[in-house]
Amino acid sequence: MTRRPSLPGADELFRPTGHAEGVLPLRFEPSRVPLRPAPPAARRGSPRQKHTSKITVYVSDDELLALEHVRLALRAAHGLAVDRGRVVREAIAVLLADYEDRGEDSMLVRRLRHDD
Repeated sequence: MTRRPSLPGADELFRPTGHAEGVLPLRFEPSRVPLRPAPPAARRGSPRQKHTSKITVYVSDDELLALEHVRLALRAAHGLAVDRGRVVREAIAVLLADYEDRGEDSMLVRRLRHDD
């Protein structure tokens, strides 16, 4: 008797499975993707939920400490129990809304120019 488990072959793993009734497969259609998304009426950071996209951002120790300090201050002073990701998403939403409203005069453009 062999101790090796029986595993399915590649043909079984990658076989076509068909589609459920009324469900179409996802397809990328370049003609349907807007070049620039329409700005929302009031940009908001997304709440705590399962997100489908991820980025990695490297921050300094001081920036991470400041972010954690803000998170704890929001909890202590305002009763808002949020995670660091939520704080970052809200900050991004604020910057993007400011950029959409003010463009060249936005805080983002001014700060990025100052870095050069």
